[in-house]
Amino acid sequence: MPAMPLTSAQIRAARALIRWTAEDLAREALLGVTTVRRAELMESETSLTQANDRAIRRALEAAGVEFIDENGSGPGVRLRKPPKASN
Repeated sequence: MPAMPLTSAQIRAARALIRWTAEDLAREALLGVTTVRRAELMESETSLTQANDRAIRRALEAAGVEFIDENGSGPGVRLRKPPKASN
């Protein structure tokens, strides 16, 4: 099943978790900073194209963010658990 489009709140929260600026995200996603800022200004759903949504998702996931789809409590984000060290 394809991933649900990101919400503005998810993007803002994901950046906060990894302490990235909008410029950091734009650079890692290969997008303009204006595109990132415009997406974050929306109330909920963004106006991102599918390609830009995927680029932002990939950049944030590569940095350790995990997106949580709507499950009754709303969509969210969290940091991925680090792999357990083998003994």
